[in-house]
Amino acid sequence: MSVVTGRYARALADAVFDQKLDALKIAAGLRDIEALLVSSAELRIVWENPSVSPEQKRAVLDAIAAKAKLPTVLRNFMAVLIDHRRIEQLGEMAGEFEAEINERLGLAEAEVTSARELGANERKQLEKKVAEVVGKTIKARYITDANVLGGAVIRVGSTIYDGSVRGQLQKLRETLSA
Repeated sequence: MSVVTGRYARALADAVFDQKLDALKIAAGLRDIEALLVSSAELRIVWENPSVSPEQKRAVLDAIAAKAKLPTVLRNFMAVLIDHRRIEQLGEMAGEFEAEINERLGLAEAEVTSARELGANERKQLEKKVAEVVGKTIKARYITDANVLGGAVIRVGSTIYDGSVRGQLQKLRETLSA
């Protein structure tokens, strides 16, 4: 994280919370704009090119904002990035913004890797258990990986909770070899 991207992300979060907007909806909108920018070389050329006037860049932004029905705070944030030539840092700022709103809302993102697709009830129980351990509400993303063999590996931030069969076998192997 750079100081600059963190500052912009916190400023957007402050604006969102001050105006009592749906922070998760704003984060999704920011990711949508980022995806549009990544997928469109023409848009990147216009927004990142210093020879294109700021007025022309904002006109393109306004056309996108009108078509996508962007919230005003998000449109204005993008205009600031364009005016200050920070558009190439949008991806990092979006990540910082999501981390900031998760912190403010008491959410933690978890990545759950299991050998098979988990059912809705299993997911709910797993998220409840992880929430008890972490002390925050969990936003989980699920991945299936047959190499896990059974159980699950859960990553919350930089902490890994390994309840997989593969992990247990590895621990047993280390114990036996010691």
